[in-house]
Amino acid sequence: TAGLRQTDDVVNDLTHGYCAILLDALELALCFEVRSSNVRSISEPTLEKSIKGAKDSFVETLRINTSLVRRRLCSPKLKLVESSIGRKSNTRVAMMFLDGVADPATVEELAARLDSIDVDVLLATGTLEEYIVDAPRSPFPQLLHTERPDRFAMYLSDGRIGLLVDGLPVGLVLPVSFGEFMKVTGDSSMNFLVSTSLSLLRYLALILSLFLPALYVAIAMYHQEMLPAKLIQSIIPPKLLLSIIDAKQDVPFSTALEVISMLIAFGLLQEAGLRLPNPIGDTVSIIGALIVGQSAVEARVVSPIAIIVVAVSGIACYTLPSQDMGSAIKLCRFLMLLSAIAAGFFGVGIFTCLMLLHLARLDSFGVNYTSPVSDGKPGGLFRLLIRRPKPDIKFRDPTLNTPDKRRQK
Repeated sequence: TAGLRQTDDVVNDLTHGYCAILLDALELALCFEVRSSNVRSISEPTLEKSIKGAKDSFVETLRINTSLVRRRLCSPKLKLVESSIGRKSNTRVAMMFLDGVADPATVEELAARLDSIDVDVLLATGTLEEYIVDAPRSPFPQLLHTERPDRFAMYLSDGRIGLLVDGLPVGLVLPVSFGEFMKVTGDSSMNFLVSTSLSLLRYLALILSLFLPALYVAIAMYHQEMLPAKLIQSIIPPKLLLSIIDAKQDVPFSTALEVISMLIAFGLLQEAGLRLPNPIGDTVSIIGALIVGQSAVEARVVSPIAIIVVAVSGIACYTLPSQDMGSAIKLCRFLMLLSAIAAGFFGVGIFTCLMLLHLARLDSFGVNYTSPVSDGKPGGLFRLLIRRPKPDIKFRDPTLNTPDKRRQK
């Protein structure tokens, strides 16, 4: 039951599948939920694989999603504030947070931004994101998406705020920083040494995906003389180096055109694999990777080293936990490649400085995007890369400005 409601509330409930009983004497209405219960059952996560964690994921029904969160946070301090967005869709959005843990100023700011949204329909997360984030024109994500209720509840316990949208099987979390997009839920279930090594591996993959094509083009086009011969021979065997040079001499196209065309082809194959049904998509990926790539090398259209560079960069990008961050890295990788073509190492350095400056200027509801590196406290890089044992983490993240700062005794 929705209780005794006024006229506007009754109309809103009727559009969401409620039945209203009018009480003339009281000039009120009593609303009961009578909509159909034919919804998708709870299934395993498809994007965020679980090894030691829970095997359930969010569905398209808001009430089921909130119950999944309450099952994990059985506390009266878990608050839920609902609002309707969309003049035509009247989509219900639930804001969830732990009272006394989440920053009250952030809760009020988010509620004000949600109330200020005036659109016809809300059917996608992008519509919500672009109206509430601080920098909607930035390619870097400023809201974290998750389909796992356990990860959602974990962020709420840290002092963050979650958003659940009726009709979308995903939860949104804020405020977040860059480092949160490099974490996975499984890190909390592993030994801190194993978790730290995997985190370092992800950051190495991030660097390879972002810089490898640009550095290869810069060295091949401008800076061959900057690498000492002894260093090259110590890293690359002479026979392999001669084989790479010989293969490159038979290719009629420039190094820049090779890498650009391979990146575009890699993106096309990825899009084709995503848009087609699973059996056909797998076949297209195999054909593109084996037949087309091998044929291009044998026909002397591209050099083998260009394919290796693009393939390593693409595979490294797949290791990033967040697809939104992976998409931003792909865009930055292409722009950095263009900078390397234009000015070599100088172009790579200039674009890197501009990208870091842009990241340093981003904020997510008062939290700097590059924290904890930029929070002014010692050991910021250490806290970003290294996960300490759980008993040593006594306090919550100070950048979240939580009233209850102590996590454990």
